Amino acid sequence: MVCGGYVCTKNALCVLNILYILVSLLLVGVAGWGKWFDLVSSIRVVAGVIGVGVFLFLVAFVGLCGALKHHQVLLFFYMMVLFIVFVGQFSVSCACLALNKDQQKLLLEVGWNKSEATQRDVEKTLDCCGFSFVPINGSCAASCFDIHPETCVTCSTTILQYAGEVLRFVGGIGLFFSFTEILGVWLAHRFRNIKDPRSNPGAFL
Repeated sequence: MVCGGYVCTKNALCVLNILYILVSLLLVGVAGWGKWFDLVSSIRVVAGVIGVGVFLFLVAFVGLCGALKHHQVLLFFYMMVLFIVFVGQFSVSCACLALNKDQQKLLLEVGWNKSEATQRDVEKTLDCCGFSFVPINGSCAASCFDIHPETCVTCSTTILQYAGEVLRFVGGIGLFFSFTEILGVWLAHRFRNIKDPRSNPGAFL
């Protein structure tokens, strides 16, 4: 039996939005866990991840309610928001996959200079000091700096060793979820135009 009827489309849309809800709860939980155990001290990073999780939860909740009630307005709103998210996420994912080494270093340096808390987290986790040079007369959260500062390596050297792999992984995950989003848009559009077989045959959708 081909999956194209009212019930099958409804179930597929519900499953997709339940998946989004689980991912959103995972994002919020990981961000809270990282902050609770002091793995991430930057409140901006934690707030950003939690914000993305809450936004995804709200969009998925709207989509789930629209699918369960066959609500035209909710499904239209869900479809429009999901399409906008798809365009943005697809663009960012492609950019992550296309960045060369020089562009990666420039992007990392911009992010590095925006938050001192993030700098301390990176220095402590990767055991490195500074971005382009080791601040011998300054301060550093790395353990090597307390023992032999001259033996410390710069964080740009350490990060760039893995930046390409990380960006490819992030870009790949982003592309995967962007295609699930366009699937959600297609399912929502299709479901809006399928008449509920249990409704009045003479009623409009």
